[in-house]
Parts: sequence; C-alpha cells; structure tokens
Amino acid sequence: MLKKHWVAGVMSLSLMTSMPFAVTAEAPQKKWTNVNSFEEADGSPFNSEHYDFVKYSKIGSILKKIDRESKRVTLEQTGVSSKGYPMYVVTISNTGDKGKYGHYKKLRKEMFRNPQRAQDWIAENPDFKVPVMINGSIHGTEYIGSDAVLQLIDRFANDNDEETKEILDSNILIFNVVANPDGRVDGTRFNGNGIDLNRDFITLSQEETKQTVDLITEWNPMVFLDLHGYVNSDDGKPGLIEPCTPPHNPNYEYDLFSKWALDQAQAMEAEIVGNKANYETDLYKNMTGTYIPQRDDSAGWDDYPPIFTPMYAMYHGAYGYTLEAPTNNWDGVRWANDAVMGALKFAVQNKQGMLTDQIEIFERGINFDHPYHEEGFFPNAYVLPVDEKDPTVTEKAVNHLIENDIAVEKAVKPFSAKGQTYPAGTYIVSMSQAKAGLANTMLWDGEDITNDTPAMYDISAWSLPELWGFEAIEVDEKVNAKTKPVKEAEYEGSLQGRGPYVISNSSVQAVKLVNNLINKGERVYKDDAGNFYIENLSSRNKKLVKESGIKLQSAKVPYQKEMLSTLKVAVLKDGGMNKAQSHAGTKLALERLGFSVKEVTPKEVAEKGLSQYDAFLYAGTDALLQYENVREANKPFVIGSKQAYDSFKANVQTFIDNGGKYISVGAGGARASSQLGLTTIKVNTGGSNSNGIVKVDYAKDEVTAGYKKDDLGFVYRPVWFTELGNSKSIATLGEGDFFVAGHWKNNQLAAGQSVIVEEAEKDVTLIGLEAGFRDHTDYLFRLLSNALYQ
Repeated sequence: MLKKHWVAGVMSLSLMTSMPFAVTAEAPQKKWTNVNSFEEADGSPFNSEHYDFVKYSKIGSILKKIDRESKRVTLEQTGVSSKGYPMYVVTISNTGDKGKYGHYKKLRKEMFRNPQRAQDWIAENPDFKVPVMINGSIHGTEYIGSDAVLQLIDRFANDNDEETKEILDSNILIFNVVANPDGRVDGTRFNGNGIDLNRDFITLSQEETKQTVDLITEWNPMVFLDLHGYVNSDDGKPGLIEPCTPPHNPNYEYDLFSKWALDQAQAMEAEIVGNKANYETDLYKNMTGTYIPQRDDSAGWDDYPPIFTPMYAMYHGAYGYTLEAPTNNWDGVRWANDAVMGALKFAVQNKQGMLTDQIEIFERGINFDHPYHEEGFFPNAYVLPVDEKDPTVTEKAVNHLIENDIAVEKAVKPFSAKGQTYPAGTYIVSMSQAKAGLANTMLWDGEDITNDTPAMYDISAWSLPELWGFEAIEVDEKVNAKTKPVKEAEYEGSLQGRGPYVISNSSVQAVKLVNNLINKGERVYKDDAGNFYIENLSSRNKKLVKESGIKLQSAKVPYQKEMLSTLKVAVLKDGGMNKAQSHAGTKLALERLGFSVKEVTPKEVAEKGLSQYDAFLYAGTDALLQYENVREANKPFVIGSKQAYDSFKANVQTFIDNGGKYISVGAGGARASSQLGLTTIKVNTGGSNSNGIVKVDYAKDEVTAGYKKDDLGFVYRPVWFTELGNSKSIATLGEGDFFVAGHWKNNQLAAGQSVIVEEAEKDVTLIGLEAGFRDHTDYLFRLLSNALYQ
C-alpha cells in the first residue's frame, strides 16, 4: 500500500477535546466544488438535523497537529478518493509498540502458515497486542462516524487515565478516519462516482473500497467497527448494534463468530446506557438499551451478502459490526464513541479467547475442516480455465482474488480433473487455505433462499463466475497438478497475421478496445453477429491491442457490415433518490466499456432537450418524474412540476423522432418508458427487495450478440413484459424453475416471460435485466454496448 508519513512544520490548529470540536479553517487542499464558506455541503436533505460537524477541509490539520504532539500516533495518507481527496489512516499504540508493527504483522502471517503455532504463541505470551479497526463514515452524510473517530483519536493519542492505558496495553488501534471523503464534502451518501461504498465489498470497483481492503488484509484486525447513522426508535432502545438476524452467509464459520458477537454487542450497549446521564437530549437520557437485531428480531437485518464492510471483514476473521447511531447530532457522536469504548473494553477482557477463535477460522480453512457445514458444501478446489484469445475476464478474476488475500495457483503442466484435461496456464484455487470462506463466497453459484426468510436487506446473489462471465469449475476430488503460486495475472494482447483483424464481442475489454480504436481514428466495422473488424490498423495504435490483453486474428471483413463512430451518450442522473443512485452502476458500466458518458438531470432534459446526444439511457427510478407529493429530501432530484414533466416528455419524444436511440434499464426505466408513452407493452414488477441470478434465453439479435439461448442474467426488483403487441421480444426468462440464486417470492409468475424488448417502429429498447448493476454484472455490460451499436 502506498503510504505517506506526515512531517512536522504544517499549520498549527487548536483542537478542543470536548464536544463539539473548536476548529478554525485551513486552506482547502484542492479546489472545492460546493457552496458554503469552505465550499463544502452543510448537510444532507436526508438528515433531519444539521449539527456543526467537522468539515473535511479541517480534518487534515486536526490530524497533523495530533500527530505532531503525540508519540503514540502514526498518521498516513494511504491514497486519494475518487475525486482526489486524501484518505487518512491513523494508527495508535503505546510508544514502545510503534517499532514492533512488523513483529505483529509476522504473527498475522503465521496465522495463515501455521495457525496452531500462532495459537500456541498466544497462549504463552499474554501481553500480545491485537489490532482493532474503526471505520469512519463510509456513507458521507452519516457525519457522526468520522466525528467520533476524531474524538477517539484525540483520546488515545493524549489521555493517560487507567482505562485508556489498559486498552493501549492490549491493542493497536487503526482508524480509517473518513472512509468516504467525497461524500462528506458533497453532502451525499456516495463517493464521487455515485457508488455506495458500503455495497462495493465483493467487487471492489472503487479506490476507496480497495484502500479499506488493503488495511484489512495488512492488519487482519480482530475486531472491525463500522460507524454509521441513523437508526432511531421510540421504544427506549435507539440506535443499532449488530450482530444480525438470519439468514447468515453459509460461507462463514459462524459458530466461532457468534460465540463472542452477541456478548460484545451487549457490552457496547451497556457502555452506552451506563453513560446516559452524560447525554444532552431526552432521547438519550431515557435509554434502556439499543436495538441488537440478533437478539431483538427474527429477520430483516441480515449479514448474508458480503458487500457490506463489516460483513466482508468477517471473512478475514474479524468480529465485524455495523454501529448505527440514533441521530445526526453531538449526542449521536457520543453514542458512537461509547459503543466503540464498550467494544474495546470487551476485547481487552477477552482477547486471548477471541484471537484464538479468529485463528481457528484460518486453521479450519487450511485443514479443510468445517465441522458445522454439510459435507460437500466446500469443493476441494476451483479450476479456472483461460480463453487463449481473450483471457481478460479470467485475468480480472484472478487478480481480484489475489487482491482479497486469496491464494491462487497456476498449472505449469497439463493436468486432469473431473475427467477433463486442462492445459498449462490454467488457474487453480485450492479450498485448503486460510481464507477458504471468502474464496468460496466469491466463486460459488449461490443458492435460492426465497423460503428461508420473508425479506432481505440487499442483494441475495453475487456469484462472480456467473455475473462476471468466467468459468470456475468445482472439483470435489484432490487436484493432482504441478503448480506455482500466482502474484499477478497479466496478459499482453497481440496481432496474428497481417490483417484485417476481427475483435470478437467476448468481453468488456474487447468493447473497450473497439471504442479506444474508434477514438484514435481507426475505421472499425461491426457485422450482424456483433463482432468487430479493423481493415487497416495503424502502427501507432498497435499498443492499444497490446494493452487490451486480447489476441486478434486475421479475418475477412464481411460484405454486410456497418462502420462505427464515436457516440455521444447521455444517462439520466437520479442524484440520490431515497438515498440510492440506481443510475450510477449503468454509468460505471458504460465507462468501463469505453464510452464517454454525460449525466443529465430531469430538469436539464426538460430545459435543453437531447439534440446534442446520439443515445439516451434511462436507468434510474421512475420516481424522478414525480412533481406531486414529493418528500422534501427528494425535491432536488425530481422533475418538479407539471410543466417541466410535459417538456421532458416532449423533448424525449422529439429526440426519438429525430433518430435518437432510447434505452431503458431495469424496472424504473421500464415504468418510466410506459409513463412517457414510449411503449404500450405491459410492465410487470416483482417485490422491491427481490433479486437474484436467473436463467435467460437470448434470441439471435444485435442486442443479444455474444449471449446464448441458455444463459444467465441478473434482476433487482424484477421486471418482465407481457402484452407485447408489435414489440419484438429478444430475451425471455427460462421456462419452469428459472431462478438460480437469490430471493424472489412468486417468481413463477415471470417464467417464460420477456425481459428485453424492442419497439417495432422506433429506436426504443427496454432491457429488464440489470445490465449495469453496480459493478456486479460485468458479464451483462455488453447488452448496453450492443444496444448502443445496434
């Protein structure tokens, strides 16, 4: 991890330890883009209170001052956010331990090489230190998290009371101070790319998420606390502390986690309630407890998907907790502060047993010993074959596994498994490894949990092979292959023959190469099957092929072809309706495919039209078209008035009439298209929290080029189309039991129904599948490029 150690000599800034902080302004480290005195947002419309939280522009100076004045502190900049703001990490320990971090990290490595020896060492050395990680405000508008982190840093950097000294005698504290700088500056839940970072911990599409994972894999913390807001109630138990309700992800060694988790949660609760006299408002002064889902509920706040920060950390052996403060004010900050102190005190009292059980997770993985799992749940290994012409999808998967601390081997000679012979260069992921649970949750097919719980908090299926489009073959017997460990998978593209060359429509990287070549002035053609051709590739652009990782072969350019050109693509921006940005995944997909994309708001479309664009995608919620009974927090994002709605509708119709390409994605886009009169088909939708991997039959069409009759898709708030009239169906859900994995009540209603349709007399395509869902559906991204190039 790239790190920068700060040095003395920066501006001094006074810091008061009481609430709130007394701070003065520092010069911004970059040009801000918002509107108040520091050109930062003062709050969020989704928060009911706007307290005087610490602005991001002040945090750097606060931390540098503490670093200068305390010998316990190590301040690092571990990188920058999506918009370029510094990411700060503060590590605090006793001064005598600062030079021993390498020693403690060696113990971490010993956990994975020889966990029994690590457990023996712990038993013989009761003065060992354990790392605890506290993550501040991964949602930018949940301001209390980072404010509590700042107070905790100040305390452990400077205080000398017995409680502080006892905690530092047992722990190394790692603070990810502002996990989402962009969101804090802009007053949004998301980062600058519009991505909810607390949904990104299985795909790691964002720099902020990658840096958090680097911290987790560097330290392997025993406890991971993620500071959020806001969960309130009027029953005397405001706030929320995990552990969670069922369903629990079956890839955990959950017995080892649950052995300690509820007790630690109740220790946090006791610390909060025990200090209630110190709070300022009646809500807190009258507390009798907090909401602990595992204790107080039966369903609805699960830890099933590994997309959340603490749930992801649990695969690295951490006791992971989401802490949801009740309110957005200084009492909320105190609540988070007290919760962390309760967790730390519990960790001090129980560190030997907790760390021994954390190591037991790794020992079970190495020994392929999973006593609470059904036999056969974990395969012996996964075999990952490589497409010689286009290895880019498997290359991405292998590097992703390695980035997540999963060991990958590469065969140096041909070998056989399950009656199949695989060539040298095939990848193997053995499940006899420390983090087998994380490897399996990434590579397994998933399961249908529809009947296991009435509802899910978020996604219920995320299989990387199925949604990224690479093969991961489960092998139950021992794989006898001569292998070597892989540090990085890296392929260079090449040209075979003198051309012309064909680029198969086989991956995101293939389409990106096409767009890169077009942007560099190359003449690129497309045939009816969706493949691409270059007649004469200039020498100056051959490096693009090399960088792509794809091997291009000579091929005859077909007579029936169409020359492609640079497209001006607009996607409707939803801004954050109901704390979600459903268009951001589609934008991310288009950018990864190599398109230049412009976000346009509903009001901009109403005022300016779409004449400057070739294509317009509606991938957000249909609530963007509301102009009556709009909740206050959504008003900045919606169309706003009947007049603006009428103008929006007319401008979209004019755009289509003049040859513009209109594409809707998902249920919101389909419902909006119907409302705008762009289609007369019937739009049917499933439950709002239904989602999963589905079997899809793709017909032969330009939009479905590269997909098969018996293939896969992904749905989130499922949508399907009936009463098609003259519209053309080009993809349908499978007949019968088409649901592969996830949670979808009454899914049989959609069996065999259409999920992608084209209007007969206008360039309108409705894609019901979630072709651009976050960064999960890499395999489906090409549905978007196919539709754009149709």
